[in-house]
Amino acid sequence: MENTLHSVDLSFSALYQKQLAFSHSLRLTSAKERIAKLDRLHAAVSAHEEALIEAMWADFKKPSVEVKLTELAPLYMEIKHFKKNLSKWMRPKKVSNHFPFLLGKSRIHYEPKGVVLIIAPWNYPFYLALAPLIAAVAAGNAVTIKPSEFTTHTAKIISKVIASAFTPDEVQVVEGGIEVSQALLEQPFHHIFFTGSTPVGREIMKAAAKHLAGVTLELGGKSPAIIDESADLPAAAAKLMWGKFLNAGQTCIAPDYVLINKDMTTVFMAELEKALETFESKSKASVDMSAIVSERHYQRMRHLLQDATEKGAKILLGGHFDNENRRLSPTVVTEVTSDMLLMQEEIFGPILPLVGVKHTQDAIDHINANDKPLALYVFSRNSFKIDQILQQTSSGGSCINDVVVHITNPELPFGGINQSGLGNYHGLAGFKAFSHEKSVFHQFTRFNVNKMLYPPYGPQKQKLIKWLMKLIK
Repeated sequence: MENTLHSVDLSFSALYQKQLAFSHSLRLTSAKERIAKLDRLHAAVSAHEEALIEAMWADFKKPSVEVKLTELAPLYMEIKHFKKNLSKWMRPKKVSNHFPFLLGKSRIHYEPKGVVLIIAPWNYPFYLALAPLIAAVAAGNAVTIKPSEFTTHTAKIISKVIASAFTPDEVQVVEGGIEVSQALLEQPFHHIFFTGSTPVGREIMKAAAKHLAGVTLELGGKSPAIIDESADLPAAAAKLMWGKFLNAGQTCIAPDYVLINKDMTTVFMAELEKALETFESKSKASVDMSAIVSERHYQRMRHLLQDATEKGAKILLGGHFDNENRRLSPTVVTEVTSDMLLMQEEIFGPILPLVGVKHTQDAIDHINANDKPLALYVFSRNSFKIDQILQQTSSGGSCINDVVVHITNPELPFGGINQSGLGNYHGLAGFKAFSHEKSVFHQFTRFNVNKMLYPPYGPQKQKLIKWLMKLIK
C-alpha cells in the first residue's frame, strides 16, 4: 500500500483516525522493536541516496557533496545515537521521595504522545523531514509528514523512503501545497513539529491551540556573528564564508550578519576575499553552491540587495546574479543601516552584511535590541569577552570560534527561543519532545501513613501538622 496522499485526496480525518487507532499498539512496542524500525529507515535512506542526490539537483541544484554532508550524514549520526541510547531513555526514571511520603516509590514514565504531524521546510527538505521522524518513531508515535511543496522531487523520494520502511498506519507522507497543510492542521494531532519561518510558526501555534496540541517550532531569525580584536581573522573569515554560503545561505542558523570593530573592517574584508578565492568564484555564482529554491525567493534576493544599495550600502564582494540558474554569487556588503530590509528581515540567502561597532558592549546592545536569534557566533580568544557575550545575550544556541556545527552534535539540544523557536530536539531532547513525561507515585500498602492527616482535625492532628510544618520548613 502506498504511503503517500496527494492534494487530490483530502480524506485527512480518515487518515488521522487510522493512525490514532494504530497508535495504541505502538505505545506498547519495546526498545528492540523501535530500534528495528530505525534500522529499516536507515536501510531505506541508504538505498535511495543516489535518487536523493538527483532529486535535490532537480529541485535547486544542490551539490552532491552538500547533500551527503548536510542531508544524509547527520541523519545516519542521529539514527546511530538513538540506537545506542534508546533502551536507557525508555526506562522509567527513579526520583527521590520527600518527607512525609518516604515509603512510596516515585518514577517518571516516558510514554508516546500519540499521533504527531511533522511539517518540513524546503531548505533542507530531506534532513528536516526525517530527523524529527527518528525521534518521533523512537518515542513510539504514529507520524504524518508533510514535505515542502517547493521541493517536489525531494518530496517524492521522502515518500518512497517512508513506503519502504513503514506501513501507512505508522508513518504516512502527505504531499501538496498550503491547502493540504491547512487541512492537516484541522485534525487533532497530539503534537505538531514545524520547521520554517517565524510568521508561519505563529499560524501553526494558533492552529495547535484549537486542539491544545503540543508544538515544537524550529524557526529562525537574524543570527549574528561577533568578531572581537583577539579573533583569528583568517580562520573566522573562512568559517563565516563557509557557514554563510552553505546551501546558498538558505540555512536557518546561517550567520545573518557580522558585528565587528570598525577599525578591523578593512583587514577583515581582505581575509574574506582570500577565503572566498579558495573555494568559490568571485566573478559569478559558483556551481559548487546551490541555487535559490524558487523564482520568488530569487527575486527577493534582488530586492533586498537593491533596497540596500539604494539606501547607501556598498557591495564589497560578489553581487553577481545568474538568472538562468537562479544563483547569486557570495556577496558581502558594508555600510548597512537599520532602515534597510537587509537588516530587518532574515536574509536566507548568500548575502553577508558587515556592521561596524566600536566595542563588544555595542555588539551586545545591538543583539539585545532585536529579537532573540536562533544562533549566536562568537569569534574571540579572550575568555572574559566570550563569557561576557554569552551571559549578556540570549539565543537558541551558540558556537565559539565556529559556525553551524553545533547542530551536528546529537548530545546538544537544538532549538530556538521566543521568536526563533519553541522547544528542542536531537538526541534525548528529541525523544522527550515526542514523549509525555508521566509522573507515577506508587504508595506503600502495608499501612496508610496518610491516614494520620485525614480529618477531623482535632487537637492531636493539629499538633502533628504543626510538627510536620516545622520539619518541612
